[in-house]
Amino acid sequence: MSSPPIQSALQQMQSLATQAAAPMKGEHVSTVVGQGGFGSELQASIQRINRLQQSANAKAMAFQAGEPNVELNDVMVDMQKASVAFQMGLQVRNRLVSAYRDVMNMQV
Repeated sequence: MSSPPIQSALQQMQSLATQAAAPMKGEHVSTVVGQGGFGSELQASIQRINRLQQSANAKAMAFQAGEPNVELNDVMVDMQKASVAFQMGLQVRNRLVSAYRDVMNMQV
């Protein structure tokens, strides 16, 4: 049995996870894995990272231009999302290069 504070914390965490998973207005990021192979999934992931970066840059430019509907906190969140996505992509690339080198160095 869990105590009421733990239950409350779990409910808050589930609520925040649901909010984080919900797409923002005007933003659509697909997380569905298709039936294609590894190469197509890798390409789709790179395209998603690119879209996140372009969206963040566009929002930053709009904020700098003084558009009234663009808030600083939205710009910062989008920039962090793009940064995290890029770092994830970079780590995947590094792992792929490492795996490729390991396979190429195997003796047959």
